[in-house]
Amino acid sequence: MPTAQTHSQDSVILLHNKSWQDFEQMDRLFSEVKRRLSFYQGTIELRMPGQDHKVFSGIIAFLLGLYCLDKGVWFLPTGSFTQKKPPEAAAEADESYCFGSRKPIPDLAIEIIFTSGSESKLLKYQALGVLEVWFWEDGVFKLYRLSDNGYQAIQSSLIPGLEDLDIQLLSRCVLIAETDMQTAVNELRKGI
Repeated sequence: MPTAQTHSQDSVILLHNKSWQDFEQMDRLFSEVKRRLSFYQGTIELRMPGQDHKVFSGIIAFLLGLYCLDKGVWFLPTGSFTQKKPPEAAAEADESYCFGSRKPIPDLAIEIIFTSGSESKLLKYQALGVLEVWFWEDGVFKLYRLSDNGYQAIQSSLIPGLEDLDIQLLSRCVLIAETDMQTAVNELRKGI
């Protein structure tokens, strides 16, 4: 009898020397498939997130949403919709958010990194004009803020309402939540 298998690892396919039209066609073809599709400088990246990827994405979304609710921060979770700036760039964050009001490009994009480096993804987000990008990699967050000179590493968010968010506390709570969500919630609320 066959057994069900979960794929904990991400799968990534890179297609080089492709046009924006190639990207749009792939976007339509794979619209019903759980995948992440991005485009920048002629390269299409097709990523199928594994179970671990989705687990951490969900945990981070839950805890950040809880923080915003408890602190009274107006936010709109926009998930992993495709952010586009034709014909230059397109990206699908694992999680994204608008703060203060709804916008066509979110203020914050969060990427869960298991298989490929974070800095290369910053160029896509810079082309799109996303204010902050957070990477979750190896149990810690790395935060970047868009400036006139591109993205600069920051220690805490500069988004109104998130300035007091203790990023180390959030990182610790994400790791706790992997096995005990209630304890993670309690720890986060104690830190608020």
